[in-house]
Amino acid sequence: MRIIGGLILITIGTLIVIKSENLFQALGRIAWFEKNFGSEGGSRLGYKLIGLVVIFFGLLMASGTFDGFIKTALSPLTKTR
Repeated sequence: MRIIGGLILITIGTLIVIKSENLFQALGRIAWFEKNFGSEGGSRLGYKLIGLVVIFFGLLMASGTFDGFIKTALSPLTKTR
């Protein structure tokens, strides 16, 4: 089931990256990306970055390393060793 879920996330992320212009036209600008990445393509770049993050988490889920990654990434916040 984790492989199927990972593949679904990879597919969704890929579609977000490919169809970023359509998402931009449908959903509009994202103020944070416009402020931090400039006025030319800021939101479009933001949609692509969101898609890449979704792909990354899909790859982690499909390979079974999602739990270990989350534990390692959050360990400074939880003070566990």
